[in-house]
Amino acid sequence: MSLEQKDIECLERVIYKNSDDIAVSIGRSFERLEERIDAVESRIYSRLNDLEEKIESARQDLADEFGEVKAELRELTRLDREVEAD
Repeated sequence: MSLEQKDIECLERVIYKNSDDIAVSIGRSFERLEERIDAVESRIYSRLNDLEEKIESARQDLADEFGEVKAELRELTRLDREVEAD
């Protein structure tokens, strides 16, 4: 079943008569889409910031742990040298 010319003309008249309403509706849809994109972008940046903070915290924890291990190794080395010297 195909559209006849009169059906197409009727559709064109309806669209032409409602073109302002259609344009406003499309404009509002784009505004809502822009708001959603902004909200998603904000959430992404917030999550990236949280990840950066967690990574920095983990890095600091590892640095502290390595510092402690390094100090213990130095102490063991010092004790070994003392034992060897005796």
